[in-house]
Amino acid sequence: MSNLRLPLSLLALLTLQLSVWQWGLSYEHLLTLSGFLAINFMSLTMLLAMRPKWLEFPLGGLDKMYHLHKWTGILGAIFAMGHWLIEMADDPIQGLFGKERSLREAHFSGLLDSLQDLAEDLGEPGLYLLLALVVLTLIRWVPYRFWRYLHRIMPLIYLALASHAVLLAPLQWWQQPTGWLMAVFIVGGVVASFQSLTGQIGKNRRWQGLVRTVQQASHTTTEVVCEMGKNWPGHKAGQFALVTFDRTEGAHPFTLASTDQKDGLLSFQIKALGDYTRTLPHRLHSGSKVSVEGPYGCFNPEKGRAKAQQIWVAGGIGVTPFLAALESRLVNTDKSYPAVTLHYATQLATDDPNAARLQTLVEQLPDITLQIHQSQQGQRLTADQLQIHHIQVDVWFCGPQGLATALRKGLEDMSISLRFHQERFEFR
Repeated sequence: MSNLRLPLSLLALLTLQLSVWQWGLSYEHLLTLSGFLAINFMSLTMLLAMRPKWLEFPLGGLDKMYHLHKWTGILGAIFAMGHWLIEMADDPIQGLFGKERSLREAHFSGLLDSLQDLAEDLGEPGLYLLLALVVLTLIRWVPYRFWRYLHRIMPLIYLALASHAVLLAPLQWWQQPTGWLMAVFIVGGVVASFQSLTGQIGKNRRWQGLVRTVQQASHTTTEVVCEMGKNWPGHKAGQFALVTFDRTEGAHPFTLASTDQKDGLLSFQIKALGDYTRTLPHRLHSGSKVSVEGPYGCFNPEKGRAKAQQIWVAGGIGVTPFLAALESRLVNTDKSYPAVTLHYATQLATDDPNAARLQTLVEQLPDITLQIHQSQQGQRLTADQLQIHHIQVDVWFCGPQGLATALRKGLEDMSISLRFHQERFEFR
């Protein structure tokens, strides 16, 4: 994914909203514009949380969708805070910019008046809860297993703020594109909220199966093979799934480490990165229940440009999508594939079973050149070691973010047409 995809997506969403805005410079314009942008970005955040399948390809996969989800949520909170600050400073702002009575909130009577008062009262506490959850999400002090339960109240906060927006919006909006666009976003956000509250998100892509084997591949990696039966829809090399071994812990994204053999068997290599993944070898056993949602993702190392130099870079457990891609080449011998150089960064090859597995696979694939870089031997992988010899270069990367940043920086200093493909598994 290009570094520009996220900012361009956010810019496009902001431009769409501003294009229907009735511009003016007054206290009411500033107040309603901040509220308009806040509820729209919050609605988009809820819509993206539904994981709509039709958005995966244009956004570059579920991982990119969740990255956009994170930033629309942040922008929604920022505009909501701005809306509150403008309302708190109404007197000085009105003195500076003046009033615009046509944009004042609608006035009702009877039941609607009572609902309007309730919606107004819900605005401020809803904002406080929204900001608290955003902060907890960003600082990551709360463990995931607890945070995910806190995050489940977000739809309720959204519904409170959406009612605030609908009942306090200027009445004339509903006859203009401003209100029409906001209505579309809010309807989508409300639908997404009820799907979230009732546990419907991702349900049609969720499959039940059993753990077949659990094997300690290394002192930090556990290999789990799951048997999903004939219902599994199949997957492509490079895709991942949201896997639930424990309902209390919830789903975690793991890359599918084997090619699809049409037998319903899925292999995952899980690195011990936290409390939950460290205990998996002791929790799981043959016959344990597993729920797998997916497959997701658009990370396909075989989709490079036809005339570009193809480079695959794997760091540590990031080798899993490339293992699946290599197995796919062995299975699908009727297809033609471009030549690829695969760089694998590991601490020590003799202690890494994936290094031996890679060498075994590559020996059967003459179009793959394997280079192993061992950090404990002083063999740090740099951009220069990728041996760029073409003006067009496609790099498919899966590994630590620090290595990705260093390689990107080194490659951007070269006079080449670069496409750097990388998945983002930061779903929080």
